[in-house]
Amino acid sequence: MRFIAFDLETTGILAGVDRIVEIGAVRFVDGEVDGVFSTLVDPLMPIPPGATKVNGITDDMVKGKPRVEDLLEALADFCADDILIAHNAEFDTQFLTSDIKKHEMKAPRGLILDSYPMSKKIFPGLANYRLSTLVQHLNIPSAGFHRAEEDASYCGHLLLKMIEKISGSHKNWPPIANLVALTGRLEQRFPQITPQPKQLNLLDLL
Repeated sequence: MRFIAFDLETTGILAGVDRIVEIGAVRFVDGEVDGVFSTLVDPLMPIPPGATKVNGITDDMVKGKPRVEDLLEALADFCADDILIAHNAEFDTQFLTSDIKKHEMKAPRGLILDSYPMSKKIFPGLANYRLSTLVQHLNIPSAGFHRAEEDASYCGHLLLKMIEKISGSHKNWPPIANLVALTGRLEQRFPQITPQPKQLNLLDLL
């Protein structure tokens, strides 16, 4: 089975106002990492000190990096129609959806799962369900947190642990509908935008 775990780092918490500063996506195939899409993003605005305090990403680190509109198509191609998962996926999907719509860009086509509500049902009784808490509880090897590629990788390993808890092995996936039900939400996907044809300017014809 294959899936993509993804994570974003941003300048704040408001999609459409704050901006993405890092994208991380990790492809898993049969329980092993098979590919990585990881890049810093120039948000074209100063990164607030509060955001830097959380993720360690500074203005100097993102200066001259690709803009999000230059990365969305490559991200969509990397993800294709694979199942997607993120921890507190609503946050990440809102940011990506905002940029996909704003720039009328291609988007990943796969079903989106959220490991946060899933983990609350599969591992009840924990003090909280932050990704770092789950990683520690499940003995998933880790270093730092709040960088996109690393957190995406942790999320992917968390999904494997959840599948193992449900089915006895991370290779024995239950029906996808059962996993969707564990999120407590309806099936979720990114919008598929059809780019509008560029309007001709009369000056271009002269």
